Amino acid sequence: MAIDYDKLINWKFDDVEQTYTTKDSILYALGVGLSMDPLDLQQLRFTYEEDMLALPTMAVVLAYPGFFLKNPEFGVDWVKVLHGEQGIKLHKPLPAEGTVIGKTKITEIIDKGAGKGALIYTTREVFEKSSGDLLATLDSTTFARGDGGFGGPTEGAPQPHSLPDRAPDSSVELPTLLQQALIYRLSGDFNPLHADPRIATSAGFKAPILHGLASLGVAGHAVLREACNYDPSKLKEFNLRFTSPVYPGETLVTELWNDGDVTSFRCRVKERDLVVLNNGYAKIG
Repeated sequence: MAIDYDKLINWKFDDVEQTYTTKDSILYALGVGLSMDPLDLQQLRFTYEEDMLALPTMAVVLAYPGFFLKNPEFGVDWVKVLHGEQGIKLHKPLPAEGTVIGKTKITEIIDKGAGKGALIYTTREVFEKSSGDLLATLDSTTFARGDGGFGGPTEGAPQPHSLPDRAPDSSVELPTLLQQALIYRLSGDFNPLHADPRIATSAGFKAPILHGLASLGVAGHAVLREACNYDPSKLKEFNLRFTSPVYPGETLVTELWNDGDVTSFRCRVKERDLVVLNNGYAKIG
């Protein structure tokens, strides 16, 4: 079954209203690996409810419309879907609790050709309900590995951010937990690829993989630590490309380049010496 381009590009998403509490913000922070050292007071500000802060990358789980590509009407081979790229623009710091409204739309679907997959581009705006303020704009690229050759547009994919041609200025090594995908999924992404070994092996993986957005959260932690001194209000934009899956329990090494208000970065898995997040761009203000 091929992607139904017209149905997918014209799909009207219902607005999603979500009320979240400090407990949800803490769960997200734990799901991306904060407070593995529970005595680190800077990290504790995100995992303890007293005067707590929200991680800026938590925007990716707010007012999420769910795993909509599993809808059989779209013709997507959902088992083979992977997260390709993610961009975050933060218009104001996220509150640690509140009610938000998410408005999602599909902006384009690029056909890479038979056997090469498809790219599905989605934008979600997250508004604070009480004030009406726009909190974050989220641009996501989904790589549908099994769905190329459906006859859609073949051009229009944006170019990724280029990393500086020099040695990194610093690096941050952060471990992940063996059970981290099972914790992270409680923030709203229940794709069984990240929990069920049977689904994972049928999709070609040796075990359930870590959510791409969970590894993004680890990279976000590294940038927050190195470039923002754990001040979430300083992170204005955060974009990256997912290049290879991460398995829970692996160690992520984030390499960073600092150029004024721009921090470039990439992440590699220490155990396999493999780049898993690339072309990272963070705007610091």
